[in-house]
Amino acid sequence: MNNPFDPSHIQEEKAEREARRLRLRSNLLIALFCAVLLGFAAVLYQTQIINGDNYLINSDERDLQREGVDSVRGEILDRYGRVLVSNEVSYNVELDWDAMGADRLSILAQLLDICREEGVTWADSLPISKTAPWIYTTDTPLFYESKTETDDGEVEIKTIRTFLGSLAEKEACGWAKDVTKAQLTAGRLLTTMCQTFGLIEKTDPPRLPNRALTGTLAAASQASGLLDQSGSVTQADRELAGVLYELYLRRYGVNNNPYIFARGVDITFITKVKEHNLNGVRVEVSTSRRYSTSYAAHVLGYTGAIPAESLEHYKELGYPMNATVGVAGVELAFEENLHGVSGSRIMELDSDGNIISQEWQKEPEPGDNAVLTLDIALQSTVEDILAQYAARKPEEERKPMAAAMVDMTGGVLALASYPSYDMTTFWDDYADLVADTVNYPLYNRATQGTYAPGSTFKMLTSIAALDTGTITVKETVQCNGRYTFYSDAGSQPFCWLHSGHGPDNVTQAITDSCDVFYYDVGRRTTITKIDEYAQKFGLGEYTGIEIPERKGHVAGPETSAAYGQSWYDGDTMYAAIGQGMNEFTPLQLANYIATLVNGGNHYQCHLLKEYKSSDYSQVTEVYEPELMNTIDIQPEHLAAVKQGMYDLSKTWSMARWFDALPVEVGCKTGTAETSSNAASTNVLFVCFAPYDNPQVALCLVAEGSDDSSALAEPAAGILAQYFSTDSSLNAVPSENTLLR
Repeated sequence: MNNPFDPSHIQEEKAEREARRLRLRSNLLIALFCAVLLGFAAVLYQTQIINGDNYLINSDERDLQREGVDSVRGEILDRYGRVLVSNEVSYNVELDWDAMGADRLSILAQLLDICREEGVTWADSLPISKTAPWIYTTDTPLFYESKTETDDGEVEIKTIRTFLGSLAEKEACGWAKDVTKAQLTAGRLLTTMCQTFGLIEKTDPPRLPNRALTGTLAAASQASGLLDQSGSVTQADRELAGVLYELYLRRYGVNNNPYIFARGVDITFITKVKEHNLNGVRVEVSTSRRYSTSYAAHVLGYTGAIPAESLEHYKELGYPMNATVGVAGVELAFEENLHGVSGSRIMELDSDGNIISQEWQKEPEPGDNAVLTLDIALQSTVEDILAQYAARKPEEERKPMAAAMVDMTGGVLALASYPSYDMTTFWDDYADLVADTVNYPLYNRATQGTYAPGSTFKMLTSIAALDTGTITVKETVQCNGRYTFYSDAGSQPFCWLHSGHGPDNVTQAITDSCDVFYYDVGRRTTITKIDEYAQKFGLGEYTGIEIPERKGHVAGPETSAAYGQSWYDGDTMYAAIGQGMNEFTPLQLANYIATLVNGGNHYQCHLLKEYKSSDYSQVTEVYEPELMNTIDIQPEHLAAVKQGMYDLSKTWSMARWFDALPVEVGCKTGTAETSSNAASTNVLFVCFAPYDNPQVALCLVAEGSDDSSALAEPAAGILAQYFSTDSSLNAVPSENTLLR
């Protein structure tokens, strides 16, 4: 019998217990390992056998795409550092036609429901009312006529189809063969569109029972809307049609700008869209242009997709084809500096178009910031004054106006065209702006409108006559109210003052605006010399400004020949007083006055002051004023001409406005018959200040008016703003300056 207390026995039992524990742990580990293997086998079976086909399809449908990425666009500032255009990050909703697939209508309907619930507005430019009865929301929904005058004076009339008109003629739509001839009521067109979009069923037009009355009744029914077949179109159909219209515009190349369904949506809206898992509805982080001013629209311009005609140009510059570029104004003029360097990335997409992963190939580099010569405080004053001046007439009688103000080296301080528009609401207003064929608000009259200068041209004739020795500063011409040099009574033009001015020297002739003086002096100076000086002063020549401008032309044999007309010696008389075929832009006239009063230095006009790096740490480029040519004006001659302009500012009609200014002014009025209607006139006003040390020159034009002296009031208001001590209070201080 073993002794339980035997040490050897105790040792054996202990060893046996350890062995049993080891076997138990080993068995547990083996069991656990087997369970894991079984789990892996189950997952593998689920993946390969049960769901293998689905994963294979999804893997085949995943796509690698290379996408160009825009750089951060540079900001635009005025001369004092006030930000005019910047960037803002927002969440935008975009739609992918292909990714929506056959469920497109259902997806869009759900998306619009979410928009209504969250109070989100979406882009819809279809020019048909959003509620019944269906009517067009513009006077020119399908096409309009555009009248433009070429540099050689010919008037071109073009029929321009709107986006809706262009889409209607597309073969895929077939809503009209020729919108200029089709009589499409809004209800009828909307019904046809909804049928094309699959929103309502296609139906045949109602049959008229009496064939003899078919033509008459059809015409009457169409005029009254009876054949619109729009009774089955609901408001929900109209809302869906608006979105599908936008998608069709892009699908068929009518509008190449990307369709942003909704801009600046919040996180609640995004969450709801994600919850509904709407294929083809993407929420993208976007950088868009933010306008900090409602002024200077014609100067600032706007950005958009690369125009079709510019694709090759931007491709050569290395731009991605989905890049946002400047389309108008300084956004276009300074594109390469503002844009920076685009980047690119590789994206992996699943079958629903969702981004799975992405990798940068090249990171984008931000663009430079452009500082303009423009003073936005002055610009806003100019635009407001023009609008207030025009508003003195009933709305239906208001006529366009323009203004240009430059410094002595061609820097543009203000450039205004009335009527204008607001860049902060530009895309919302775009359809109405394009359709306004009465006022043409998109037309920049300050650089593209050409006007006969009238008597504002007389200073140029004076300098040409004085510098060529045709007259002296003291020589007088007798004005008896009619110029009788030519024996033929039909060739004896009247002075505007039929009673005559008596003997006038050049200074007095400028103050009095004596036509007889300039009839005689112009004839003696010759049209050759007058045209030569006009060219030296930059009239009838491009100013060199960075945004689009027209050249205009000077009166003379060459211009007459270009118009298919003959030139006669007597025409020189009218050219000398700024009539005839003299036509210049307001900017040309402002720069001509600057060239005159600065002593004859003719500078190129410009809007660029300098470029700054994206972080504003350094100035990367400074614009150096470009001297185009110099006119050797004798000091005595310049003094005589300036004195005439100063004396005019002291006459009662001028002094009541200018005497209140802190500086002395020189000015000249002008009235010119329009080429289209001799009974209609445009009025002009040019001035400079201060008189002794000129800093600025200004030109104002009012179409369809007859009192040029009335423009002294708005001119004085503009000069008051410029020379006031408050004009730069809102300026941003430059680096290394103390704040007070």
